[in-house]
Amino acid sequence: MIIQAIVFLPLIGALIAGFLGRSIGHRPSEFITTGLLLIAAVLSWVVFIPVAFGDGLVGAVGDGHAAVLKVEVMRWIQVGDMDLRWTLRVDTLTAIMLVVVNTVSALVHLYSIGYMNEDPHRSRFFAYLSLFTFAMLMLVTADNFLQMFFGWEGVGLASYLLIGFWYTRPSATAAAMKAFIVNRVGDFGFALGIFGAFMVLGHIDFDGAFSAADQFATTGLPVIRFLNWNVDAMTVICLLLFMGAMGKSAQFLLHTWLPDAMEGPTPVSALIHAATMVTAGVFMVARLSPLFELSQVALTVVIVIGAITAFFAATVGLVQNDIKRVIAYSTCSQLGYMFVALGTGAYSAGVFHLFTHAFFKALLFLGAGSVIHAMHHEQDMRNMGGLRKKIPITYAMMMIGTLALTGVGIPGTSLGFAGFFSKDSIIESAYAYGGNVGSLAFWLLVIAALFTSFYSWRLVHLTFHGSPRDAQHSHTAHPDPAHADAETHHEPIDDSNLGDHVHAAVSHDDAHHHGSAYDHAHESPNVMLVPLYVLAVGAVLAGVVFYGMFFHEVEHIEHFFAGSIFVDHEIIEAAHHVPLWVKWSATISMIIGFVAAWYMYIRRPEVPGKLAATNPGLYQFLLNKWYFDELYNTIFVRPALWIGRAIWHGFDDWLVDGKIAEGLGRRVQNVTSWVVKLQSGYLYHYAFAMLIGIAALLTWAITAGGLI
Repeated sequence: MIIQAIVFLPLIGALIAGFLGRSIGHRPSEFITTGLLLIAAVLSWVVFIPVAFGDGLVGAVGDGHAAVLKVEVMRWIQVGDMDLRWTLRVDTLTAIMLVVVNTVSALVHLYSIGYMNEDPHRSRFFAYLSLFTFAMLMLVTADNFLQMFFGWEGVGLASYLLIGFWYTRPSATAAAMKAFIVNRVGDFGFALGIFGAFMVLGHIDFDGAFSAADQFATTGLPVIRFLNWNVDAMTVICLLLFMGAMGKSAQFLLHTWLPDAMEGPTPVSALIHAATMVTAGVFMVARLSPLFELSQVALTVVIVIGAITAFFAATVGLVQNDIKRVIAYSTCSQLGYMFVALGTGAYSAGVFHLFTHAFFKALLFLGAGSVIHAMHHEQDMRNMGGLRKKIPITYAMMMIGTLALTGVGIPGTSLGFAGFFSKDSIIESAYAYGGNVGSLAFWLLVIAALFTSFYSWRLVHLTFHGSPRDAQHSHTAHPDPAHADAETHHEPIDDSNLGDHVHAAVSHDDAHHHGSAYDHAHESPNVMLVPLYVLAVGAVLAGVVFYGMFFHEVEHIEHFFAGSIFVDHEIIEAAHHVPLWVKWSATISMIIGFVAAWYMYIRRPEVPGKLAATNPGLYQFLLNKWYFDELYNTIFVRPALWIGRAIWHGFDDWLVDGKIAEGLGRRVQNVTSWVVKLQSGYLYHYAFAMLIGIAALLTWAITAGGLI
């Protein structure tokens, strides 16, 4: 019953808050959903602790491929010989994800009680949060492709609802639509990959698919004949599946939805864009690692896309000014690290970074929410400064998150924050992979580590250090008074004015008419700070405590994962024997980034403005996110709108409405006008018509009877 409780308690909370929220009130809805999530989180740790520190998953049975605990919920689909059961699959990989999803979700629920306190629709918000959590749990406990697809689409729907929660704001609804549509592109590939896997492997369940894939070692890999061209079937299937992962995990080319998704409330960002939905793609590739191991081409694509994403997102993060967007691009970059690990075959390292990243990135997002709360919904870092004195606890928590994200630690020792252990294991794996692809990934990741350190410390310096900068500006009321707790969206402003502290006017609430946001800044309530404390513990200890299970010795890794993912002995052993300079490369990059940020934003704050003025093309290129939005708008959006309007005006207006609908209407009017003339209203006209009818009838009867 523990597994069923873990999965379905969030659903119960979502139903209660969603259907009864107005009846029972906001506060009971908050307490019920949060309480149920806290219970699910505790039970998730009860399942995980024996896996991590005991003899393995309690009740798990070896099925020939992995030690798995299966809990059948119901009979789902029966078509011909296919009898598909709704089964909850729990192995080590699932246990890890249960801890990540439910722990972060429970803390986000608790945090939201304080953060969303003034929102008039918070019952609906908590219902959406719990619904999202249930969908994510459906995804990670899936025992077959269709079940995974159900959870996959469920988190897409819930993320659409959460991103567009403040639906009266056009920017929020646009961001929700963008996230939904971009993810549909990836999901189309994911669906095709599922169809292909069923066609080639003959199984819809994972165990059958993995067993069929194992047989290819002796029978040879299958091929698909397409347009007189033979292609490797597993390569096609894995690339299509990875296409789905690119959409959900915001990888290069399908990344554009993630930064805009920051329009949702900050707790949404922490839940969806730090620890859960964006890691669904990483989880899926790790879960299907036995299939991906059959296609070297697919693994190479995974490495290249991951490395480019890590580098690309880090470059854009260098110049962003919205505090949440900086962290969002950081998430995108870190997801690239995870995919590089998966592509090299170091699946355990990728899952390790997923695990540690959940703690420190959720900590950073919730810490940013605490800053926004303190600054009366201000999000532009250039209008902050000096906040470490106003909100010292939030400052300390953000520092811990930053130290974990930048990977502060000493190579070769057990001293370091969570991100140090997991990030370095990926960089070492990339170097050990070798070849041109491995070298490219290694250097892109090292450069991305430098950029990560720079923009992370830039965020800290602009937000917490220096002097307050917001008091110099005029303020207006919040554009949407109905949502007093809504964060304000700001368009990018040229950073070249930073040195002179010249900033654009921003929106604040009415309290700002009596002083600056800094003057009214205050520490968040305990209900918002307690989740930060818990996440901070994970950001400090998750790396050193679990390093041996994820990336130390191959025997320990195999025992820990118990067959739930593929473990490549060669790549892990090689990663432990890379040169010393490789082990120190990420640490040196981190130090360089820290020194550069300190020099440019503390020692010489006029330098960023001069650099932006000296290199306006590069600055605008990065500020506008490599112009991907503009490119996609030109290539896809405008032509689609033009075609839609052409079809609307040409086909619908002219043909359907003008010729068919209106034409038929006019013909009916003409016919009825003639019929109306037959109804004269005179009795002798009707009698005459009746006589004619009788005469015609008699004539027909006589003729038909052969009387004439």
